[in-house]
This record gives sequence, C-alpha cells and structure tokens, in this order.
Amino acid sequence: MKRLFIWGMLIASLAVSAQKDVELQEIAVKASRVVQRVDGQTIYPTRQQLEGSTNGYSLLSKLALPHLRVDPAMHTVTALSNLGNVQVRINDIIASKEDLLSLDMKAVKHIDYIDNPGVRYGEGIAYVVNIIVKHPISGYDVGADLTNTLTAVNGDETIYGKFNYGKSEFGVTYSLDYHNFKGTEYEENATYQLESGEKQSFLRKQLDGQDKSLDHNLQLTYSLSDSNYVFQSKLSAQRNIQPDRSWTKFTTYEDHSLSRSSSPAVDLYFHRDFKHHQSLTANTVGTYIKTNSRAEHNEGGNYTYNVTGKTYSLWTEAIYENRMKPFTLSLGTQYGQKYIDNVYAGDANASNAMRSSTLYFFGQLKGRLGKLGYMGGLGVSTRYYRQGKWNDRFLLFRPKMTLAYPFAKNFKIKYDFEVSQHVSQIALVSDVSIKQNAMETLVGNPEITPNRVTSHDLRLTYSTPRVMTELQGYWRLNANCNMEKYTRKDNFFYKTQTNAGNECSFFFIQSYNRWEAIPEHLSVTLYGGIYRFFNFTDDYRHTYTAFNGGASLAAYLGRWTLAAYADNGWNFMEGEHRGHQASAWYLTASYRMKDITLSLYAQHPFCASPLRHKTEVLSQYIHKEVSQHSRDLGNMLTLNLTWNLSSGRKYRDIQRSMNHHDTETGILQGK
Repeated sequence: MKRLFIWGMLIASLAVSAQKDVELQEIAVKASRVVQRVDGQTIYPTRQQLEGSTNGYSLLSKLALPHLRVDPAMHTVTALSNLGNVQVRINDIIASKEDLLSLDMKAVKHIDYIDNPGVRYGEGIAYVVNIIVKHPISGYDVGADLTNTLTAVNGDETIYGKFNYGKSEFGVTYSLDYHNFKGTEYEENATYQLESGEKQSFLRKQLDGQDKSLDHNLQLTYSLSDSNYVFQSKLSAQRNIQPDRSWTKFTTYEDHSLSRSSSPAVDLYFHRDFKHHQSLTANTVGTYIKTNSRAEHNEGGNYTYNVTGKTYSLWTEAIYENRMKPFTLSLGTQYGQKYIDNVYAGDANASNAMRSSTLYFFGQLKGRLGKLGYMGGLGVSTRYYRQGKWNDRFLLFRPKMTLAYPFAKNFKIKYDFEVSQHVSQIALVSDVSIKQNAMETLVGNPEITPNRVTSHDLRLTYSTPRVMTELQGYWRLNANCNMEKYTRKDNFFYKTQTNAGNECSFFFIQSYNRWEAIPEHLSVTLYGGIYRFFNFTDDYRHTYTAFNGGASLAAYLGRWTLAAYADNGWNFMEGEHRGHQASAWYLTASYRMKDITLSLYAQHPFCASPLRHKTEVLSQYIHKEVSQHSRDLGNMLTLNLTWNLSSGRKYRDIQRSMNHHDTETGILQGK
C-alpha cells in the first residue's frame, strides 16, 4: 500500500497544465478555484460541489483539505496529526454541529482553509476552516437533516428553520442524536515488573459490552444586521435524555460507567465596520455545565466512585482591525474566567475545586512587500490557577512569523516560525487519583508547568488551475514538555504527567497532491509522508518512524455525486505510548432531487470488525499492548435524507455566527 501512495504522489507531482497564471492580491491562478495565501488557502467550491452537498460536513468532505479527515456520516472533522486541534467556523466565528447541518449551500461564497493560524487564534489550534457565507435579508429557509445507520443503532436527526423580517433573522434548531453499540472487542496484554524482579501478566479480554447514549440539543438564535453591523445572540441547551452508559464484561470482572450532564450557554456577538477600512468585533460567552457520573472498576476487588460536578465559565473577546495599505493591522484581547467544583465520593473520595483565569493580548501585521507576503505577530498571556494549596501564575509569550514568496512561475515557497507555550488540560492538573484496574492508578499532578514549543514549517507549492502539489517539511521541539510517566511503589503502578527535564520532538516530510482530472466532474487527491518521533526523559529514550497517508476521489455526474476516501490512520509516539489511530475508508453515493437529497454512506466495507485504535505502552515497569475493534463500524451503511425548502431568499454580503461553547468539566476519569 505504501508503494501505491508513493507512485501516486510522483505521478500527481509530475502532472502539468498549460493555463497561465496571474497575481490576485495573494498568489492566485487564473480560473483556479484555489488561491494560495500567506496563512493557507482560499477555496472557491464549484457549482457541482455545492449542488452535490447536503450540509457543511458533506461540502468539506468534497474539498479534500490537507491533514483533515471529514466524516459526513458521523458528523466529525478530525485533525490527522498531533500538531493541534481543528476549528470549523462560519464567517470567522466557531460553528456548532447544528450550524453546519443547517448551512445554506446557496449562501456559501468560499472557504478559507488556514493551516498556519495567526496569534489571534487560541492555544492548541493547528487548523481553521472558515466558511464564508452571504447574509440573507428576506424569506425563510426550513429543512431537516436525518441520518440513520441501517446496520447499527446510530442516528443524528436535525430540524431547523430560519426566518427573516426586515433587518432581523430568527432561527431555531433541534437535534437528537443516539447510538447503542454492542459490538466492541477489546483486548489488552499487560506485563508488570514487580519490585522483586518478578513479572506478572494479565490478559484483559472483553467478552460482552454495551455503549449507548441519547442526547438532545436546542438552539435559538436572533440576529440584527445592516450593511455595516451585525448583532447576534444565541441561546443553546444540551442535555442527556438518558444517561450515557457503558458496560464491559471481562473474563473475571465487569466495568460500568454512567454519566449525565446538562449545559446551557448564552453567546452574544457584535461586529461593526467603520470608515477607512476599520472594524471592531466583540464576543461574550457564558457557559454552565452540570455533571453527575458513576463508575465501577472491579478487577482485583470492587472499586466504585461518584462525581458531582459544576462548571461556570465566562469568555470574552474584542478585536480591532485596520485594513491599511500595504498591510492589515489586528489588535485584540481575550479574557476567560473558569470555576470548577467537582466532588468525588466513594472509593475516590476527594473534593476538587479549581479556579483559573486567562488574560491574553495580541497584535498582528499581515501584508505584502512587492511579491513577498508576510504575517508577523506577538501574543502575550497571563494565566492564573488555584487549587487547594497550589497557587500559580504564568506569563506566556507567543511570537510568530510567516514569509511567502513566488520565486518562479506557478511556484511558491513559504516558511513559518513560531514559539508558543502549552498548558495541560485542567483534569490532568487536579489532585485526584482514580484506580484503573488491579495494578494501575491514574494520578493528577497539580505541579505541572507550561512547556515551550518551537516549530519550523517549510513548504514548496506548485499550483495551476488543474494541479496543486505541495511538499512540506516540519519540525517541532517541545522543551521540558508534559509527558506521561509511570512510577512504581509497593508493587502498584501510578500513571501521571510530569515535565521535569523532558524533551519531545518530531519532524515529518509530506507531499499533498490534488488533480482536477476532468474539471468540475472528477477530482483526485493523494497525500502521504514520513514521520519521525523522539521522546527523551531521564527514565527512557523512545524513537519511532511512521508513514501516514491517504487518498480521495470525487465524481459529479449530474444529479449523482460519487465519492471515495481512504487513509491509514495516524501513527505516532508520545511519551511512553506508541499509538495507531485506526484507518478509515468510505464510499458515498448521493442523488439530488428538487428539494430532497438521498445519500448512502458505506463505511469500512468488506471488513467485519475494523480496528478503532491500537496502543503499545513501553514503560520500564510496564509493557502493554491494547487493541479495540468494533463490529458496529464494520460494513456500516448509513442513510442520510436531507430536505430543504426556501422561499423569497435574497442575500447581502456576510452573516457571522458564533459558538464558543465551553465543554471542559475538569473531571479526571478512568478508562
């Protein structure tokens, strides 16, 4: 399979086109639907792609965005790397799943794919997908997006309505999603080295089990807009109709977990354009999360605990932008306040109250000097954290610089340099310990400090209207990084995070190729790369080399749209874990009628029980091989029915929507 990827990339890289190129602000190609920018690409979907898409996930899956896996059936967008997370936005503000499912295809102008986000974006964000849409000023748009798996109990049902009157728009969206998976196959082979030198082995093999949930979400929106301002308010509420339940039966014991949560949120947004190309944007989000959960781990004796949690958070942002010539100046500030109160009862008896706050300032310049495109910025943040006797404040800096230059016809070279600080998840810094099994306990570490991350990114891009190929070299160094560590005491093993003297780094060389084989009718994408990982501490030195790649094909045949996608997952090594995110392969067929579109998704065809994930633990005290398969995901057939009815719709420029909903509860959980 690796040979197939490599030969395909060589063929795609050698493909040429005779059409001429011109310069359009950034480095653009005449008649091309892709414009290369300093921080990424602007993609103009073809009419066939828009007409063949049923929602935002369906549209993004047809664009074959580098480094991303879009699953239109399960409604997910995943970053296939450990560079950071992916954000999907509508008009520059984070979009919810409901926003993407109710996206009006007739309003889509273009998509900005930012694979080199500037300092205005938050920590840990590696990719931003920003869908730019026009603002409707009249009429209504109602519809439904109904997704149901035919071979397993799994579904996601969404109904929505948007109504415009004058300068106002009223919107309501309700979604119900559920699943009941019973076909999970889990196997774990673990060997523990005791203090006496003796080794003790365990085989943890799942005999039966179940994982089910039934949730709903209601979203109400109101917006008021004119040609130079937009005000929007959003009220959303999420709640489990029934508790999320998980049950696993092993050879000699059982594990159980149950969790129920509710989360209302309010989101207020304002954007105003002023004279001389200036604008001001403000956003405020308040979130409350209430959680009740229960868990049992019965290997080696009954171990049961309950968690009652409450989380309050407030997040605000203000951004000033001045689009001067020859550059754009952006200045902004963000402030966040969060309070977590989690009470653990039972065998994990603890009271965990945490307060944290963040104040962030950033400034950025983006522009051109002749043919040279540049983007430079600096972010400065102060973070405060308090938990029991621990009280810390950190001052963090984030300088970033990007240069792009077209050194020859159709060729562009781009270099990016960044230094940032990584802060661990709140749950990892709690002073709570959770027993995992008869031999292991998961322990939080409140003494973890932020670590410095330095990255270099060099790319060479060749682009014509029909061919786009990119060769990327990337290197990242995490100094004094937060890494997994196992310790041993009294023949028991403790898993925690530490950053004392650790170094974690990796580099990769990757090629991405897209070919419009038959313009507007057949598109082929192929990518792949070699990755090398280094993890060094006082206790271990681990290295790993992996190949990661994938391919996609999309055909537009009138009312029919056919697509195929495959990748080999994500192979990586971090700390004492060598992991393999499972491969994926999908086939899609869609048929469009007047107001209804029917789509059939075949996931993991010709495989009865595909791998979900595989992990190997390489500790000096523990060697563990873990794999999990799922019969429910094998030969999975999912039917999607989309119905949309609109009338009297007229559009004006851009509408912005928002969804900075907080989801982190800070609860430390077992497996």
